[in-house]
Amino acid sequence: MALLPADALLLGEQHDAAEHQVIERETVETLAARGRLAALALEMADEGATTAGLARDATDAQVQAALKWNEKAWPWSAYGPAVMAAVRAGVPVIGANLPRERMKDAMADVSLDAQLGKEAHKAQQEAVRNGHCKLLPESQIGPMTRIQIARDRAMAQAIVKARVPGKTVLLLSGAGHTAKAVGVPQHLPSDLAVKTVQLQAGVPMSPREPGAFDAVWHTPALPEKDYCAGVRPAGRPQG
Repeated sequence: MALLPADALLLGEQHDAAEHQVIERETVETLAARGRLAALALEMADEGATTAGLARDATDAQVQAALKWNEKAWPWSAYGPAVMAAVRAGVPVIGANLPRERMKDAMADVSLDAQLGKEAHKAQQEAVRNGHCKLLPESQIGPMTRIQIARDRAMAQAIVKARVPGKTVLLLSGAGHTAKAVGVPQHLPSDLAVKTVQLQAGVPMSPREPGAFDAVWHTPALPEKDYCAGVRPAGRPQG
């Protein structure tokens, strides 16, 4: 794997691209087979959840219980194979996301506004606008951006805690969290060797800034889908 060695490898997926979850499982298996996988960190489970106390032959149900898995948000059929590959290899799987009960505090924490540079903060606000189909009141953009920043910080802290010299912590998350200029890398210490990958289904309509990731791994395009169709008020145009 050309991106190694690295203390942390961040894979940023498109959540509805099944091929991306296949790549994630294969990456877990490759690192584990080389004895290089320190831990598997997940956006899909909350901070504090871990499989560290489980045996290699733990059942899927035991692993889901340890990770307090939210099946409605994250189908086990998609993510279970990568998680179980780590468990079978004796590698801890850790939750890295900000727990929901801490999100309200994050929304009110103005100190989070200073965690990114001016341009990066502006870009993160725009990502929040677009991610909510441009339907959020402007007064909510700031608080919702703080949640995004707090989530990135939580994932970064999980990586640092799981760090093992000579091995790699693998983070699985949405691609927005792995972007170097605005995401998790902004909150990692400078002495941590970090590599970021965007898993990209097809050719994006609006490509990210050059250098946003260390690598982009392309997979076949998915059928076109308007993700805002179900939430946009009737009669309201796109854009």
